[in-house]
Amino acid sequence: MIEESATVVALEDNFAWVESERRSSCGSCAANKGCGTATLQKVMGKKRTQLKAINQAQAQIGDRVVIGLQEQALLKGSLYAYILPLLLLLVAAFAFEQLFANEAITIFAGLGGLLLGFVILKFLMGNLAEDERFQTVVLRRENESIKTVTFNHE
Repeated sequence: MIEESATVVALEDNFAWVESERRSSCGSCAANKGCGTATLQKVMGKKRTQLKAINQAQAQIGDRVVIGLQEQALLKGSLYAYILPLLLLLVAAFAFEQLFANEAITIFAGLGGLLLGFVILKFLMGNLAEDERFQTVVLRRENESIKTVTFNHE
């Protein structure tokens, strides 16, 4: 499970709207002073992301929580989002190139394949969003993970 810290900003039925700060690995990179990505991050400021998560921990507004997402859900979502549209672009462009041998038709066919990929992606992601296996979950409040142990000195 992939975990991230977040803050609960709103509650809705059995869900919590959580906000987390986007982080990059620029702080740990040796080349961050001369890197364009690090410079852009400084100029653009820190961005916050809000998302809806199943509130298993019964967190309240203002609580710092740990949210989690199954690795399988992230992998499958990434595969759909990146591979499907590009694959349809290439298949459509290749097929129309073989059929018509016309560059303009090939370009429009490729764009049509890409568009079809996005339409199919929208449909697939809509179905996955309803499946609890692919939803973010509030795992616990951050302060609950720290337990104190006391010893009796008798």
